[in-house]
Order: sequence, then structure tokens, then C-alpha cells
Amino acid sequence: MKVLLLKDIFNLGRAGEVKKVADGYGRNFLLPQNLAVLATPGSMKQAGHIKKVAAEQRAVLNQELGDVAERLEGVELTFPVKAGETGRLYGSVTAMMIVEAIQDQTGAEIDRRQVDSQPIKLLGVHNARVHLTMDLMPEIKIIVHREGEPPESVLDEEILPDEVPTEDFVELQAELDAIEAEEEAAAEAEDEAAKAELEGELEGISAEAEGIELEAEAEAELEDISTEAEEIELEAEAEAELEDISTEAEEIELEDESEVANIEAEIEDVEADNLDAKAEVADAESSAMSDEPSDDADQAETDEIE
Repeated sequence: MKVLLLKDIFNLGRAGEVKKVADGYGRNFLLPQNLAVLATPGSMKQAGHIKKVAAEQRAVLNQELGDVAERLEGVELTFPVKAGETGRLYGSVTAMMIVEAIQDQTGAEIDRRQVDSQPIKLLGVHNARVHLTMDLMPEIKIIVHREGEPPESVLDEEILPDEVPTEDFVELQAELDAIEAEEEAAAEAEDEAAKAELEGELEGISAEAEGIELEAEAEAELEDISTEAEEIELEAEAEAELEDISTEAEEIELEDESEVANIEAEIEDVEADNLDAKAEVADAESSAMSDEPSDDADQAETDEIE
């Protein structure tokens, strides 16, 4: 199939160029990743604009990554490994291991997909390019030597890359990229599933925590209600006691008023008796005065006698 590249793709072409690629590479990698579109008459009308924008962006990146390219150019990385008698490694030196070694040695942070190297499985000196931009691809040297032996032991065993036709290499690289993209998609799906499962567990824990919190709040409310009920009961008892005391006070007051009334009545009786006694005394005095002869009568009587 023919596609119009939307972005620069290492070992394939620059943005705005039309390339013929394997159907699987196009459908499974380039198109889903928005790296290219089908080369139709309509899309081809945008090719010039895509090239212009890509060139401007490339110039900016070249300027930004120029220092990184200078630091990486000619860097030598050494990897002591275990290997058999034939020089085949028990394992391999991967792109990720190369990236980590680059970061440790130069401080440059790059992505493993920027390293143009397949897993290294043989002792020797291997060359690889780091794809920073389409114009900046510094070459590094990778020295893979046997553990316990100095790196110089393999300097004469430089591994030359097999001569593979460019088109075949591009298709092979495309297939590898497609497989890698599928693996990454599967890994992302697994991560999403694990994340969803973890979120479900966290929601369950959160719900349990909320339930426990609600129970604690309910118990606290019950305790508050119980305390209020006790306080109300105490207030009721206090009010009852106050009512009893008030009643007793009223009864005492009534008794005191009754006694006072009785005393006042007795006083009134005594006063009445006194008044009666005084009246009798006055009557007696009046009677006594009426019984005694007056002085004029006595004198008259005396004169008559004489």
C-alpha cells in the first residue's frame, strides 16, 4: 500500500513523502499511530504543506538537540556479560540497557525506540545510531565482552552488520515496530485492567470505611441522644423536687397565715374583752356617782335641821 507520511519515520522517510509499505505495517502501525495516511488524491494535496511544517519543526529540533548529538557522537559503552565458547551471549544486550548506559555516562535522556539496534547476542564491538532527528543521528560504539576479561579482548572482533537490502530492512523494521506496538497496546490494556481492578478494590475499601464511619457517627449520635435523655430526666427530677419544695413552702405559708389569723383573732377578743371591762368600769363609776349626795343637797339638809 502507498501512504503519505505525516511525521518523520526513521529508516522510512520524511513527513510529506509518499512511501510504499507492507499492508500489515501500514494498517497495524502507521495508520493507527497517526504517522501516515493513505496516499489518496485528496491527501496528496496536503503533501506540500506537510513537508513545510515538518521542515520548520525539524529545524527547531535540530537546534535544541544539537548539544545532545555532540555528547553522544563517538560514545563507547561497555557491557561485561556471560557468554559461551562460541561467543554467543546467555541473554542479550537490549536497547533499554543501552539507553540506561547512555544516561549514566552522558546524562542524556532518550527513548529506547531511538536506538537503532536489535538485541545484541554476540561478543564483540557493535555500532549503533541514536535517532534524535532525521538530520541528527550520532553513532555510538557498544563493546560487549566476557565477564572477567578486559574490554580490549574483543576490540579486534568488530561485528559488521549484515548487508540487507534497504527495502527488506525497512519492512523488517516495520514488522518489528508493529509487533512492538501490539505488545505495548497489550501491556497498556493489562495496566488499564489492573488499574480498574485496583480502583474497584479501593472503592470497596472506601465504601467499607464510609460504612464504619457512619456506624461510628450513629453510635456517637446515640450517645448524644442518651446523654440528652439523661439530662432531661435529671431536669425533670429537679423540677419535681422544686415543685415539692414549693408545695411544702406554700403549705408552711398557709399554716403560718392560719396561725397569724388565730393570733389576730385572739388579740381582737382580748381587745374586745378590754373594751367590755372598760365599759363596766365606766358604768360602775357612773352608778357610784349617782348614789352619792351632792354637796348642795347636803347643805340644804343641814340648814333645815338648824
